[in-house]
Amino acid sequence: MTGVTQNMTGLIHPSFRTLLVYALCCALFAGETRTWSQREFADFEKGVIKNLSVRSDGRLTLAPQSKEWLDTSSAYLWSLARDSKGNLYTGGGSGAKLFRIGPDGKGKVLAELDALEIHAIAVDSKDRIYAATAPDGKVYRVAASGKPEVFYDPKAKYIWALAFDSHDNLFVATGDQGEIHRVTPDGKGKVFFKCEETHVRSLTLDPTGNLIVGTEPGGLVLRVSAAGEGFVLYQMSKREVSALVAGRDGTIYAAGVGSRQAAPPASTPVAALPLPAQPPPGPAGARQANPPPALNVAPLGVTGGSDVFRIEANGSPRRVWTSPQDVVYAMALDSTGRVLLGTGNKGNIYRVESATVYTVVLGVPATQVTAFETGAGGRLYAATGNVGKVYEIGPGLEGEGSLESDVFDAGLYTQWGRLSFEGAVNGGHIAIQTRSGNLDQPQKNWSPWSDPITASTGGRIASPPSRFVQWKAVLSSTGDRSPELNSVDVAYLPKNVEPHVDRIETTPANYRFSPSLAATQVQTLNLPPLVRQLVRGEAPAGPTPSETPATITPALQYAKGFIGARWMAADPNGDSLIYTLEIRGVDEKQWKPLKDKVMDKYYTWDSTAFPDGQYRIRVTASDTPSNPPAEALTGRLESDPFLIDNTPPRITGLAAALHNGKLEVRWHAADALNDIGKAEYSLDGGDWTVAAPTNGLSDSRELDYALTLDATPGEHTIAVRVEDSDANQAVEKAVVR
Repeated sequence: MTGVTQNMTGLIHPSFRTLLVYALCCALFAGETRTWSQREFADFEKGVIKNLSVRSDGRLTLAPQSKEWLDTSSAYLWSLARDSKGNLYTGGGSGAKLFRIGPDGKGKVLAELDALEIHAIAVDSKDRIYAATAPDGKVYRVAASGKPEVFYDPKAKYIWALAFDSHDNLFVATGDQGEIHRVTPDGKGKVFFKCEETHVRSLTLDPTGNLIVGTEPGGLVLRVSAAGEGFVLYQMSKREVSALVAGRDGTIYAAGVGSRQAAPPASTPVAALPLPAQPPPGPAGARQANPPPALNVAPLGVTGGSDVFRIEANGSPRRVWTSPQDVVYAMALDSTGRVLLGTGNKGNIYRVESATVYTVVLGVPATQVTAFETGAGGRLYAATGNVGKVYEIGPGLEGEGSLESDVFDAGLYTQWGRLSFEGAVNGGHIAIQTRSGNLDQPQKNWSPWSDPITASTGGRIASPPSRFVQWKAVLSSTGDRSPELNSVDVAYLPKNVEPHVDRIETTPANYRFSPSLAATQVQTLNLPPLVRQLVRGEAPAGPTPSETPATITPALQYAKGFIGARWMAADPNGDSLIYTLEIRGVDEKQWKPLKDKVMDKYYTWDSTAFPDGQYRIRVTASDTPSNPPAEALTGRLESDPFLIDNTPPRITGLAAALHNGKLEVRWHAADALNDIGKAEYSLDGGDWTVAAPTNGLSDSRELDYALTLDATPGEHTIAVRVEDSDANQAVEKAVVR
């Protein structure tokens, strides 16, 4: 027969053979088609992103072009400034080297200052360079030749920020004394404003010439007028205002970092703490293994993430961005006035689109983005920490970017269906490929990437059936507009696997399941949750899609003659199940129908229709509700034997006699199937009173009873009642004269 079959197969037309294979495959994978959807920011964030921006509402676009301009070999950079000729200046630590980068991107060390690090750089209207150092902060003026000279000494430990006004007066923000000094062009300065905070941590000027000041540890945002009068615009919920930027319309953006509850004993801003050199354990001020000893600052992890507030020109504040982990080190405005955030410790640059939407514009290889400077033509420059580099960003877009999705686990051997996506090409291209495999690590023996799907309506996935699948989207453009990808949907159908019944438990006799969970006046019995029993040596596993860890059933109501069963069942595909119940005596061979099309995982029936004896029930679970009848599968389980007993015990030998004022009563009780559970007596219609067997224990199917009761002369009626373990009762009486 095998040879005949092979010969006949060879005669089948190729197109019919394909149809036959597809039909067989569909039979193998029959069931409900499901969809794996990726459309949220959290979905895309799990993937591997290259040269793409991700918006918080789930939109992928090409990222701005970026390239490394200079690797300073410093551990970190804190500041960037630009002169009118397009030269960039940057510095950080450890080692207070001042770097100059020409418009051609070539950089060199311009000067080395006598300090541990450079915290701030500014350029006056005559393109003279000023650098502030720490600790024991001083302001140096550096000539074009690179020769430095001390320009101003504020007698402060830290200098956090520098800013020039329109008259080339230099404002110097300091700590540990929380002062702002104003220094005239000839180098003469004095305290201009005392903020009564430990540190003036950030500083900028608004369009009208007012100073905008951020402090630590109170997290204050202040406006200081030209007359030196301060006014608190807002107090952040964070302890430190790490960055400020003022828009042309008078709008102010302020970034707050660090939880006040995590403040160190001595107030220390995040910038005074060494940047983390290893994968950072947390937000602002995370640990570095070997902090520079000259700072005399203990390593500290400042918790609490970051908030960014927009303060309108009229003073109204509103939070426009927040993160529980990212730390905002720097802010700038792009060419359209949107605020950019430089963060750690993932090296992300964010753009705030509105009060509810933001974009992860790009991520740089370094750990922290610590400073920004804008350039000509919409360019942006970013300085980084770990390691200290300078990047040029924009103004154009990357020509191509990709997102390699997270690996999807279907849980079972699965047929992959149609992949569809939503987006707009905008003159560019969107192409999506897939690959699949049976290990959760794609690099290990998976299928190669498939041919790309480019049609806006999607296409059928060519990757072979398997348990795991992954997609890769490639966006490309040669113009100034980016394609947009909003969502990717993958249809799939796991191989249909038969359901399984894991456990059957019969109920106590004379009870039935309540029609509802509402309390009733009749006697009820609550059963504990039914939990699947593990086979010896089997490890516990999580629930399958169609089951919960335990099967909870309604309360049982007392109902003489009824008995029931409940069971645990599940379907690996998560299909809906329907049940068939059958019953047979333990000595019988044929199963008899008990109930069909049971939707619940429990059932009770009137056992008086069955002769007394030992029985088993069989529960068959079917996934018919979720599959065509021809492809539906079943699983079944037989119960342990259980007893049906509706016949009362027999009372024999009942005898009673009066002797010397005593009534002596004897009888024998026997039951065919159950132990005698209880015996009682009633004298002359009085209350029923429990009687003990002569051996003292109700532990067998046959028991003897003997009573001696006080009685007056005359006629007496003695009634005895015997009950077996299934509450079947027998009553007899005797009359004594």
